[in-house]
Amino acid sequence: MNTPVINQPDVLEEVTAQFCRYETALTTNDIEVLDELFWHSPHTVRLGAGENLYGIEQIQAFRAGRPSANLQRVLQNTVITTYGNDFAVCSTEFTRSTTDKIGRQQQSWVRFPEGWRIVAAQVSLMS
Repeated sequence: MNTPVINQPDVLEEVTAQFCRYETALTTNDIEVLDELFWHSPHTVRLGAGENLYGIEQIQAFRAGRPSANLQRVLQNTVITTYGNDFAVCSTEFTRSTTDKIGRQQQSWVRFPEGWRIVAAQVSLMS
């Protein structure tokens, strides 16, 4: 097995652009883009701060019912690492003005024929 190239510049640029697209969609409640960026599969998992979602249908239902106010946040300590041409992990911390808690988010991305998609995500809060 060949060792994958870590953070190949063009792949890192692609994933970073999609991560930024996701962040904009999240904070503006652009459900269409959020839906696009998650892999449409029963194998997709999103473990949230208050919910465990298994499969794209549960993720879509959560997004449709999610409040659309006070979504702005500030990211810090964002680390994006690509492994070869088709896999990446994006990790970040975030804060919101509405809480003293620090949020953490991690996403696994895979390149499919239709583009980069999140196949697994985790969000948590800590005091």
